[in-house]
Amino acid sequence: MVILFGVIAAVMVFVIAAVVVGREAHRLDAMAPRAVYSLEEATDFVCDRLPVESQARLTPGEVEQLLTFHMQWLHSQGLQPDKAADQRQQIADKVVVTEDALTAYLLGEADRHDVDLLDDVDAVNVVAAHLDYFEAIGAVGPQAPLDDVI
Repeated sequence: MVILFGVIAAVMVFVIAAVVVGREAHRLDAMAPRAVYSLEEATDFVCDRLPVESQARLTPGEVEQLLTFHMQWLHSQGLQPDKAADQRQQIADKVVVTEDALTAYLLGEADRHDVDLLDDVDAVNVVAAHLDYFEAIGAVGPQAPLDDVI
């Protein structure tokens, strides 16, 4: 009799554990993975991946300012939430980020905030390296086909 109760108890524990684990796995599958952005880490990542010519012309402080401008632009496009929280994946509208539009924005902001860019190609290089950082931390979606780019 004791063995029967032991077996029933073990089966019940297994069923409860399986239900809880299955429910949590389903809940986590519906959540977008959280990409953690660190400005200091992004600055180091971008500075390390800039071509030698751009590294010679830009200070880490200037790179950090350009990255801050980039993040402000993303926020204005609705791509950076006000607060980090687990959210269900609800992508209603496709948003396409083109490097040309972003580079033009960075050049304008750099001029407006007196960030001395000696060559416009430096902004292009910063954009490319920053987008690589986003990809490295898992913060970007799939690349859009060419016919979606406006």
